[in-house]
Amino acid sequence: MELIKKPVTGMKDVMPAEAELREHVMNVIRDTYAGYGFRQIETPAVEHLANLNSKQGGENEKLIFKVLKRGEKLDLSSAQDVSDLTEEGLRYDLTVPLVRFFSAHQAELPSPFKALQMGSVWRADRPQRGRFRQFVQCDIDILGDPSTLAETELILATTRALGRLGFSGFEVRISDRRILKAMAAFAGFPETAYDEVFIILDKMDKIGIDGVREELLKAGYDEGQVEKYTKLFGVEKSDEVPGAEAVRKLISDLGDFVEAGVEEDLTGIMECVDSVKDADFDLVFDPTLVRGMSYYTGTIFEISMPEFGASAGGGGRYDKLVGKFTGQDVPACGFSIGFERIIMLLMERGESTELKSKKHAFLIEKGMDAEKMRAIMKEAEELRNRGECVLTARMNKNKKFQKEQLAEQGYEDIREFYNN
Repeated sequence: MELIKKPVTGMKDVMPAEAELREHVMNVIRDTYAGYGFRQIETPAVEHLANLNSKQGGENEKLIFKVLKRGEKLDLSSAQDVSDLTEEGLRYDLTVPLVRFFSAHQAELPSPFKALQMGSVWRADRPQRGRFRQFVQCDIDILGDPSTLAETELILATTRALGRLGFSGFEVRISDRRILKAMAAFAGFPETAYDEVFIILDKMDKIGIDGVREELLKAGYDEGQVEKYTKLFGVEKSDEVPGAEAVRKLISDLGDFVEAGVEEDLTGIMECVDSVKDADFDLVFDPTLVRGMSYYTGTIFEISMPEFGASAGGGGRYDKLVGKFTGQDVPACGFSIGFERIIMLLMERGESTELKSKKHAFLIEKGMDAEKMRAIMKEAEELRNRGECVLTARMNKNKKFQKEQLAEQGYEDIREFYNN
C-alpha cells in the first residue's frame, strides 16, 4: 500500500517561513506577558476523560479525540460502549488542564498565580478558514484574585501583545454571564432553559436578531417571553449609548434581576482599560456575547478583528472550576489569543520575520580541500559570533536556481568557494 503524503484532515504541515513567523509571534507574546508578571507552565497533551467530560467545556466535549486503553485494559470482547474502551483524551483547551495543574500544586504556587501557557490542543471539529483540528492556544490566567484587577490586566496584556504584532482598530467585546442570566430571567425563561436559549443567542452574528427570535419560537418558547427577551438587545453597540453607559442603561432596565455589584464590576473594568490602554482598539459592551464554555461565571470577553469574520480570541472569569477538583472554590480568570487565526492574518498581510542582521550564504564546491574547508568554516563562525546568520551549503549543479532561492529567503551576501 502506498503511504499517504497529505497530513490528516484538519491538520497541516508548517513551511519554514511560517514556522519562523510562528516562533517570532510566540516570542513577542511571551515577552509581553512576562512584563505583566505571568510565568510559563506546561501541561500534558493527554488529559483524563473524567476531567474533559465534566460538563464544563460546552460543545467542545462532543469534539474530544479519545485515546484507546492499552494492553490488558483494552478488552474489546466485554466492552458495552465507548467509555469501556477509553479513559484519556487529547485536551480541547488549556483551561481544564491548567485548573487540574493548579489544584495539584496550589500549595507550591504564589497567590495570586499568574500563568502563561502555549501549546497545541485538539478538537474533532469541521475544518474551515482559520479553524483546524490541531491548533495552538496562547493563554494567560490569573488564579486567586477575585477583584476586577484580574480582568483589567488580562485585557491590557492581551491587547498590548496584539498591538506589538501590528494589529490595530480591532474590538474587544465584553459582557458578563450574570447579565446574560438576568436577561433570560427578566424575559421569563426558566433556569432549565438557559443553556438552550444561550446556544441560540450565540448565533446572533450569523442569523441576526430575527433569526434568534425565529429559532426561539421554533424551540417552543412563549411568544411573549421571546419578544421581551429580544427587545433587550436594542442597546447592542449603540452609538447613542456607548461603552459603560450601555451597561448602566441595560442594568437599569433589568432592575433586581441583576446581582448586586455587577454594574460596578463591568463599568469599572471598561473605564479603567479605556483610560490606560496602550493598543489601538475599542472596548465594546455586547450583551449578545455568550462564549461557549459552561465554566464561565462572570465577566466574558472576545476579540473581533475587522479582517476576520469570527472570534480571534476570548476568555472570561471561571470562579467555580477549581472547586470541581478541590471542593473549595478559587477565583480565576483567563484570556486566550486565537494564535492560528493571528498567524493566518499575518501571513495574508505578507508579514515576514527576516533577521535584522545580515544574512550570508557560503556555497562550497563539492570535494573542497580540507584546509580550505576549515578556513571557510572559521570565517562562518566569526560572522556568527558577531550575531549574523551564515548558511553553509554544498554548491548545487544548478547554481543559478540555488542562488535565486537563497535570495528569496533574504540572503544578501551569497559567496561561492572553489578549490582553485
